[in-house]
Amino acid sequence: MKPLFVALALALATTSAVAAEVESHGPHPFNIHDLVMMDRVGDPQLSPDGRYALYTVRATDYAANKGVTSIYLLDLEKGGEPAKLVDKASDPRWAPDGSAFYYVAPKDGVAQLWRRPLGAGGKAADAQAVPVTHAPIDIDGYKLSPDGKKALLTFGVFTDCADLACTKGRLDARAADKASGTVYNKLFVRHWDTWADGRRAQLYITDLDSTEGQPVLLSRGIDGDVPSKPFGDDGEFSFSPDGKTVYFGARIAGKTEAWSTNFDVYTVPADGSAEPRNLTAANEAWDAFPVASPDGKTLYYLAMKTPVSEADRFGIMALDLATGQKREVAPNWDRSAGGLQISGDGKTLYATADDNGQHPLFAIDVASGKVTTLVTEGDVGAYALGKSRLLVQRDDLRRSADLYVADLHGKGLKQVTHYNASRLKSAQMGAPEFFTFNGWNNETVQGYVVKPANYKAGKKYPVAFIIHGGPQGAMSNGWSYRWNPQTYAGQGFAVVTINFHGSTGYGQAFTDSISGDWGGKPLEDLKAGWKAALGKYSFLDGDRACALGASYGGYMIYWIAGVWNEPWKCLVDHDGVFDARAMYYDTEELWFEERENGGPQYLHPENYEKFNPVNHVKDWRVPMLVVHSAKDFRIPDTQGLGAFTVLQRRGIPSQLLHFPDENHWVLKPQNSVQWHETVNAWLKQWTAPETAKSSSK
Repeated sequence: MKPLFVALALALATTSAVAAEVESHGPHPFNIHDLVMMDRVGDPQLSPDGRYALYTVRATDYAANKGVTSIYLLDLEKGGEPAKLVDKASDPRWAPDGSAFYYVAPKDGVAQLWRRPLGAGGKAADAQAVPVTHAPIDIDGYKLSPDGKKALLTFGVFTDCADLACTKGRLDARAADKASGTVYNKLFVRHWDTWADGRRAQLYITDLDSTEGQPVLLSRGIDGDVPSKPFGDDGEFSFSPDGKTVYFGARIAGKTEAWSTNFDVYTVPADGSAEPRNLTAANEAWDAFPVASPDGKTLYYLAMKTPVSEADRFGIMALDLATGQKREVAPNWDRSAGGLQISGDGKTLYATADDNGQHPLFAIDVASGKVTTLVTEGDVGAYALGKSRLLVQRDDLRRSADLYVADLHGKGLKQVTHYNASRLKSAQMGAPEFFTFNGWNNETVQGYVVKPANYKAGKKYPVAFIIHGGPQGAMSNGWSYRWNPQTYAGQGFAVVTINFHGSTGYGQAFTDSISGDWGGKPLEDLKAGWKAALGKYSFLDGDRACALGASYGGYMIYWIAGVWNEPWKCLVDHDGVFDARAMYYDTEELWFEERENGGPQYLHPENYEKFNPVNHVKDWRVPMLVVHSAKDFRIPDTQGLGAFTVLQRRGIPSQLLHFPDENHWVLKPQNSVQWHETVNAWLKQWTAPETAKSSSK
């Protein structure tokens, strides 16, 4: 292992090389430099008349080590080049009459809601944009009322404060205080990558035509976050069609927040004249994402049935607001729906879901529950629903996200943006192919391989065997900016990945089967999948293979290091669970640990020890790279430090890459480059023909 100062020098050299290389567009195998510099298209919004598309593009400012998001406009009738409307802004939304759009951008260092009129041909001048809020603290999210006169706003506030200014004053006072300690009385103490400071995300409403007065608090008495943390968005709150009622989802926190998934859907008058009322109190599992029917008589929402589960199937529920009667719209559809949208006539619901390695867009008939796939292959990351067309954000294993249009039946799908086209054209990629095999209990399991970018028939290639996280997730036909198979294919590796028991998109029983069996059925699937891949694809060099994984995939790396290390020349573990017992007491979302292991560790210690990697470290032998980050509160970095300690103490070749400024993911562009360069160097070191040969003796 190189001394630390040598590693630092190499890192600096790599950064300089990347800065010089990112503008290169000559033919070459796809690499991390291509990946980090790609423009990221998102948040598509269709104008009320269906002619224009608003959307965001996140570009990379490599020198500043961050992404910069801007808002663009595309005329879907005329085509041509999109027009950039606003720099350093997000969350574009159309005014209901299409005469203007709203967005979030800073004013004097505070995120505010802005309004910008659109002239003929969709043109808008910077001088026309005006802020419509003047809050003392950042707006975190918003949603316009159906008539465009009001807006729901979310702020992070101290709930005992009478107004937003009180929260601002308290934050300023804390910043000026020389004492840095914080006293906590309950969990969460920290969540995802943020330490709790006593604030809650709360829902307000404001009049957009008036600059006077305070926004009105709607989530009065709700000891919870609206939207939820850490990833909640405006899909968790909505208006009734007449704008007089607001619906939102929330979990009452109290003392149980860290071990509860009991989210409920609430209703509240839009004028704040009454406190919120719980509509789904009878269900102790997760209820969320309310959408009212166009006639205002029915509220549709998503609901799980299993308490303390975050990976149960989200079924589509219909609540008759007059009678309180509930029914499931498509009870036989064995997929977990994403956020809902509804057609103008109220007859059709739209949702995305994982499905056999894809993430399509579906239409669900409200009356019959019949489900129709509209956009099939690839990953539909977001979509906008118009009167006569769909605007879809879509990507796949060989293409980053772009926008497409289709009719409401998904017919005539046409690409309308072409971001990263030149970069993708010059970057050579590997061809993906899905395959199936008999896994645990002879049940069908799916995986895929990706050929190396420089593939030549008859030649064998080293293999990157990638194990996905979640564990209730999947490696699907989608583009990723973290674990992208093309970054390995571009380095000359073939990629193999398996959607083992526990993965999503294959039915709820398949997903549930991993709970209580982390090292059982999934390991059998991985073994069988590896054997099937070697038998089916002659270009895979089984003697030069490394296994890699993050989160649950990282857990599995530590697990196979002790119980299935024979095939591997090296291992790469990112943010994995090393000691299941310690993990229970160190993590933040206890409901996950308790669901997966049958309850708290102190009541069921045997369940936590059954598949605990720390109990098998005496059998570790394979060289391992450990990656962990200091702001990862989901799987704290002490897990990675413990594994590295074992590796060093036992004399096993090993490295530790530690990021002080990243969370469970590595997000900053230069950190991402360093991550990939370190991982790629590790793979190449141990799969080089001479290294592989000597290590097998």
